[in-house]
Amino acid sequence: MKSSQLWAITALITNAFVWGVSWWPLRQMEGAGLHPLWATGLSFAAVLLAVTLYKPRVWQELRAPSGLWLLALASGFTNVAFNWAVTVGDVIRVVLLFYLMPAWALLVARWLLKEPITLQGLLRLALAVTGVLLVLKKPSSPWPVPSSLSDWLALGGGFTFALTNTFILKFKQSSETGRLLAMFAGGTIAALGAAVVGVSVQVVPLLPWFSIALVLAVVGLGAFFLLGNLAMQYGASRLRSSTTSLVMLTEIIFASLSSVWFGAAVLEARVLWGALLIFSAAFWAALA
Repeated sequence: MKSSQLWAITALITNAFVWGVSWWPLRQMEGAGLHPLWATGLSFAAVLLAVTLYKPRVWQELRAPSGLWLLALASGFTNVAFNWAVTVGDVIRVVLLFYLMPAWALLVARWLLKEPITLQGLLRLALAVTGVLLVLKKPSSPWPVPSSLSDWLALGGGFTFALTNTFILKFKQSSETGRLLAMFAGGTIAALGAAVVGVSVQVVPLLPWFSIALVLAVVGLGAFFLLGNLAMQYGASRLRSSTTSLVMLTEIIFASLSSVWFGAAVLEARVLWGALLIFSAAFWAALA
């Protein structure tokens, strides 16, 4: 394995960690009265402000015909869907549905990047999905058929996440700052827009009065998401989209382990076997 591939995979695993444990601070903030849509929009806005102050001219990249607005749309819906889903639904079920994403990625990459669908790619996907089912499918639980708001959010978010990864690769000639701005601008607009609509239909509560602790939490969450975004951009722009999709499956492990740590799930043998299959698929993809 080349060192550049190793760094790219490490970056993607870092991103997977960020999103695999992000459900916990989002639920804590919701417990303090801040809905996940408001939390997502405000934390992304904080990053957007920091990026603008750091490099004001970067907004010109969004105005140029670079196609970055497509990345903004895909990333915006992905973040809104995932962050909302993990706070209203079962974390493990949401992550399972979200990580049907590799199946979408094979089709999206074929459509947008003309990447071939190989037999090895299909076999790695089958290995990874088997691991997913072992980790998340309890004998007594129903199969992951969409049956709630969180299910549909997770499915939609998985599809747009596949689009996001593909667009990062497609627009890799754009500056990293430009791609970062597009993704956080999309997340800010999508989350705050959805929150306003949610308030109007009485699905989302009004934005609460802010305390110093809540402001610090929002800024800290923004910094956490920024770390994940930078890591994903580094990794996804240097690997094939199919490889990125499979490596990102490690998020399931982080989500499962964090659920166990905080008492939201019980660690079982099938989880360990599933983790082994998922990491095997990711390692196989890295060597391809």
